[in-house]
Amino acid sequence: AVDLVESGGGSVQAGGSLKLSCELSGNTANPYCLAWFRQVPGKEREGVAAIYTGRNSGTYYSDSVKGRFTISRDNARNTLFLQMNSLEPADTAMYYCAADPKYLCSGWNRGDFGNWGPGTQVTVSG
Repeated sequence: AVDLVESGGGSVQAGGSLKLSCELSGNTANPYCLAWFRQVPGKEREGVAAIYTGRNSGTYYSDSVKGRFTISRDNARNTLFLQMNSLEPADTAMYYCAADPKYLCSGWNRGDFGNWGPGTQVTVSG
């Protein structure tokens, strides 16, 4: 199992930037698909971005954030990041990081991950 804790959320004006972090602990040695999801009350959870930690590592983005958000990781610190630029009010949501041993992050945006963090709120005004 992997434990995850997000941080870095907050309030920002439209057009601004935020960088979310997700600290991982536990069994992180095996390859994982690490991903960011977001959810607004009353709406379905949406996949934002994913990255595979094994060989042939790749990154994956939803169309709504492509070109504005960047997912990355720091192996030495066991930390996952989400750099969010050009934020829009539509990006307002609770953001969650998640981990699951999906090979090459296949089907990641279906959201069936086994390990989730508690979430961090992002609010974009303007």
